[in-house]
Amino acid sequence: MTLRCVLFDLDEVLADYDRSVRVSHLAHAIGRTPEAVQDAIYGSGIEDAADSGTLTAETYLDALSTHLGRAVTVDAWTAARRTATVIRPYMLELAATLGQRSTLAILTNNSVLMAQQLHRIAPALFPLFDGRAFASAQFGARKPDVEVYTNCLAALKVPADATLFVDDNEANVEGARGAGLLVHHYRDFAGLERALADLRV
Repeated sequence: MTLRCVLFDLDEVLADYDRSVRVSHLAHAIGRTPEAVQDAIYGSGIEDAADSGTLTAETYLDALSTHLGRAVTVDAWTAARRTATVIRPYMLELAATLGQRSTLAILTNNSVLMAQQLHRIAPALFPLFDGRAFASAQFGARKPDVEVYTNCLAALKVPADATLFVDDNEANVEGARGAGLLVHHYRDFAGLERALADLRV
């Protein structure tokens, strides 16, 4: 079957992402220590709950605010995530080329808030991925759960066996394989180029 869709992970595939930058930026913005922000985001379970879709954008920010004892606004959260996210120009160029022949989409393990704010966090991705940038929370689960991939493909209206999924996390790649997608475990750009050549893309 002809490849109809390339579904990319975001962090460490389309973009470089530095958690420490995000943490320090938000800590400075709300007047708390980086250690406190690190615990709130990554140690409390709040981020995982948001990524799984059990928290809305509002309840996610409320939970962080309560944990930190400071108001975490949409703008402060977005600015911190934007500062920590740097789109890889060579991946953007590749995606633009692929987009001439295939549907492009993003599937990232992230919150509803991330899905809502991605156009502000990574404006370089748009309009290339407009309407096709999804966070796992929108599907009520996280990669590598099979339902995330199947629900994403349903939203895209493309078949699994005509979709290539690209992720740097091996468990996520295996989850996609279990859902019937073609897969590539991203380690470097040269490897992705070889995989695309093998698929004659």
